[in-house]
Amino acid sequence: MTPRTTRLSLDRLQSSDLDAMWRIHSDPRTNVHNPAGPLPDRKSAERRLDEWMKHWREHGFGYWSVRHDGRIIGFAGLRTSAWNGRSSLNLYYRFDPEAWGHGYAAEAATAAVDIWRSTLAKRPLIAYTKSANVGSQKTALAAGLERRPDLDQFTTDPEGADIVFALGWPRK
Repeated sequence: MTPRTTRLSLDRLQSSDLDAMWRIHSDPRTNVHNPAGPLPDRKSAERRLDEWMKHWREHGFGYWSVRHDGRIIGFAGLRTSAWNGRSSLNLYYRFDPEAWGHGYAAEAATAAVDIWRSTLAKRPLIAYTKSANVGSQKTALAAGLERRPDLDQFTTDPEGADIVFALGWPRK
C-alpha cells in the first residue's frame, strides 16, 4: 500500500527514481546546510538510491519518493540510524526548491511520524539539522517533533551545531 496525504503520494523507492534523486540531491540549493555538499556525480546518486532501496528490503520501511501531481518533488521518510550511540530512526526530508514554501515537506514528515507512532515507536525518532537551517527546523516542529537541546552535538563546522528534534527519546 502506498501512503497518501491530502496532496502527496509517498512511494517506495524504485530504480526509476534515479533521475529525481540526482536532480534533487545534486542541486546546490538543497545542500546549503549539508556539510557534505551536493552529490558530486550521477554514480553517487545511484549508490545512494541503491542503499536506500536496500534499507527497504531489509527493514520493510524507509525513505519514499514524494510525488505531487505524478512528479517526484522530494524524498522523505524514516530510516534506521544511531544518535549519541543509541539506535534510533532518522526522519528525513529533502525537496526540490520549486516545491519549497508549499508545506509539502511538513506533510510528508507528518505522515512519517504517524507511521512511527503506529508501528515503530519502540525506537526513538530524531531529526537533526544545522542551527542555520531554520526551514528544516520548522518542518520538524510542524511534524510534531520536540526540540531537544540536550541531544545537540557541537562541532567546529561553520554551519554550527547539529541541533536535534526528537520523539520517544528519554529525558535525562
